[in-house]
Amino acid sequence: MSQLNYYVTGNTAEGFINYLNENLQGIEKIVVLKHQSNKIKTKVIRNLMNHFDENITIEALLSSLGDDYLDGIIVREKSLAIISDRISFPDLNSIELDLTNYLHESSNQDVKKAKKTFKSLTEESYDQFAQGLKIHDELESIYVNEMNFERADEIANEFIYDLFTDINKKENTSTIYKRLFGTNTPEGAVNIVPELLSTINHAYFIKGRAGTGKSTFMKKVLAVCKDLGFDIEVYHCSFDPKSIDMVLVRELSFCIFDSTDPHEFFPEKEGHKVIDMYEETVTPGTDEKYADKIASVTSHYKSYMKKGIALLKEADQSLEKIEGKYELTKEMEGKIVNEVLRQIS
Repeated sequence: MSQLNYYVTGNTAEGFINYLNENLQGIEKIVVLKHQSNKIKTKVIRNLMNHFDENITIEALLSSLGDDYLDGIIVREKSLAIISDRISFPDLNSIELDLTNYLHESSNQDVKKAKKTFKSLTEESYDQFAQGLKIHDELESIYVNEMNFERADEIANEFIYDLFTDINKKENTSTIYKRLFGTNTPEGAVNIVPELLSTINHAYFIKGRAGTGKSTFMKKVLAVCKDLGFDIEVYHCSFDPKSIDMVLVRELSFCIFDSTDPHEFFPEKEGHKVIDMYEETVTPGTDEKYADKIASVTSHYKSYMKKGIALLKEADQSLEKIEGKYELTKEMEGKIVNEVLRQIS
């Protein structure tokens, strides 16, 4: 079994983002696991992963709740998805499996109270991220005023010409999967960029500053890939979802991504290269000229990010109170797994 990890949900400046639907394109059978405990659902999902053939690729939906959780799995070769009700939609055409029918539980007022606290703290964290984004935008104004937009367009056009000129257009229509390669969690800002890069032969690390055209560059590349008919993984920014952080085309073993803080990386193998938008498009000496203001704005917006993460960590403590109310024995787990396998057989 090979495993492909990514996030479809994120804690962002625009609130809770959910790209589940975009990743269920073409999936015919969907099983939704319903229960208050996300850890119980995670255990069941991880158990089920072991029941698939070793030659099958399983897409594991990582969770914005943290490393201890999974939001689900997608098995495209089986046209199958098994997901947590935490990320499902009311109108989703699915088979619902209520795990309380197997665990013989009654409702608990403490659980309802903890859920309310979790929701309140999480929403507070989104407010902090939103405020941080507003302040971060001040950085963009610094660099935009020192930016050579014509040169930025030239770089993008040259890149697209060099990369795609000899690639033939496919007959099929492009499918776009919206995802995130990381998000804000109780453990902090996390990402799986190194894992994604390890599978790609041709990766381009875009360096730059806020407002230097990195996302615009990638949107142009995305448009060409779409026009050529390739299936595309588009990874949105977990801070500002309107922005794109990565465009990846597995059929071409190619990706281009925003390689700046908090997901800054450098090429470590042949075929991986840097594109530095700051060096190419911004007036030399801009960092030095506005050093004090840049340091002040950066410190200010990061303080809000830290507050947001602290609130997620506090929310996680309420989540743990919910998790502590439930227990999954091996016998219960076996019954649930067998029922899911029966439903998907």
